[in-house]
Amino acid sequence: MMGRKPRRTFLEAVTRWVDEYNVTSQRRHILWVAEYMGEDILLSMEAVERAREMAGDLRKRKLSQSTINNRVQVVKRVLNLAYKEWDWIDEPLGQKLGKPDPKNARHVYLTPEQVLKLALSVPTGYRIEGKVIMLSAFTGLRRGELLGLQSDNVVGGRIMLRPDQTKNGKPRVVPVLEEMQPWLAELPFPTTENRLRTALDKAKVTAGLEHVRFHDLRHTYASFLAASNAPMTAVRDLLGHSSLLVTSRYSHLFTDTLDSTVANLPKLDLTGMAICDQIATTH
Repeated sequence: MMGRKPRRTFLEAVTRWVDEYNVTSQRRHILWVAEYMGEDILLSMEAVERAREMAGDLRKRKLSQSTINNRVQVVKRVLNLAYKEWDWIDEPLGQKLGKPDPKNARHVYLTPEQVLKLALSVPTGYRIEGKVIMLSAFTGLRRGELLGLQSDNVVGGRIMLRPDQTKNGKPRVVPVLEEMQPWLAELPFPTTENRLRTALDKAKVTAGLEHVRFHDLRHTYASFLAASNAPMTAVRDLLGHSSLLVTSRYSHLFTDTLDSTVANLPKLDLTGMAICDQIATTH
């Protein structure tokens, strides 16, 4: 029939996404989802149903809600591109996949001293990995973003991430502390995800911080920003969140900031309010 779109598979779409956008972040989730979806799943409701089945399987395996969300988001992204950018499908199938908020979100925040202790506890021969740990805690960059950095990502002491390097597909600028800027001359960091994981696992034991995960370093950066009185909009932009709704998971960290802000409001003489109280009690 004239005008009918060819039937494309999910694997075709995910391959085009990775190639066309040079995707570097979330690669682990992308590969896992591609294998789970298989070679024959079409870009249709079949892909949506398969993604829902995937989410159910992951819940049964007791994976974290964040991991489930990340993997469902891979399917949503592919379906959205197929509809909006490539005109491969006729309806916005990505909208049929929800993304619930993580109910088991971790709230692990390290002190600057603990971060330094962790970085200094990496085994001999893992100098680069120690620097990556420090950079994650003081830039909030995700593991994939850090490992994907190239020398041209550095401009004037800032890390400039391109849209294809970020999770939400938006560019991001993150200033780097002056004492850490010389480390950026070593980009791209000569390490791998496996080496980084090994270094961190060993460092955690040595430092007595066995409960820490790499992503907790990103949460730690958010806590540093909150402690420095950064507004939530700045936290949103520095962490690369899609909206303040995502940033609001850190709202409890801003309690002291909010208290100090209100404490700086103009002082008023409220002695006259006593008269108002007296009037109110007589009526």
